[in-house]
Amino acid sequence: MVSIYARLAWTWTRAAAAYPGSFVLMIVLGFATTALDVAVILVVFANTTTLAGFSRDEVLFLYGTASLAFTVCDMFVSNIDRVSQHIKAGTFDTFLIRPVSAWLQLCADRFNANRIGRVLQAGLVLGYAVAALDLDWRRAWMIPVMVITGIVIFSALWTLAGAVQFVLTDAPELVNAFTYGGHQLTQYPLSIYARDLVRSVTYVLPLAFVNWQPGLYALGRDDPLGTPEFMRFLGPAAALALALAAALAWRQGIRHYRSTGS
Repeated sequence: MVSIYARLAWTWTRAAAAYPGSFVLMIVLGFATTALDVAVILVVFANTTTLAGFSRDEVLFLYGTASLAFTVCDMFVSNIDRVSQHIKAGTFDTFLIRPVSAWLQLCADRFNANRIGRVLQAGLVLGYAVAALDLDWRRAWMIPVMVITGIVIFSALWTLAGAVQFVLTDAPELVNAFTYGGHQLTQYPLSIYARDLVRSVTYVLPLAFVNWQPGLYALGRDDPLGTPEFMRFLGPAAALALALAAALAWRQGIRHYRSTGS
């Protein structure tokens, strides 16, 4: 499965690299565009010393872990949200008749390697934050767990978004509210939001397990909203549950797909 994806991605990358100047420029622009989110955080801390009790470097840590997971998914999985375009154009059938998973083909469809600039930016911010905070090494094991958990959660969200488009073919922007919107939400401490919103992204849509709950453990912080300590370690379980739900939804979408007719 991985080798097939790599071959498909390499095909699109080789096509894009045929214009090296444009290719490099898009990588730089991707890096610069995502850097604007960091600029916003720096502007906020130019006017205050803490945000909901969290320092600048702690917020950058939360931003870096969430953004690294999100940008990896944005690069490798997000093209699945184009499924509605294929359904309306009648080209989705071609994905189904090939001896490869339709999900895999859609993720690799029009693979955009120049999004690597966004991944690099997120990785650099996370590296800076970890160095600046001088985290307890006994808790540092949680950082790769956070990133992997975030990748699974965001991949599941994109898969759910794709599955929804089998029914709502004209609503890709609606489902983007849960993918790109989820990323924006996780860039900051969840304690800045209303309690009802935090409960919903903890117990319904588990975005809190991307970086908030495990991040509190890595930072050695108590939850300002009072959730119990064991919640810090439920990220992998929440990611697995959401991934299973997404796989089921995608399977049902494929089973109920009836082509476009002609």
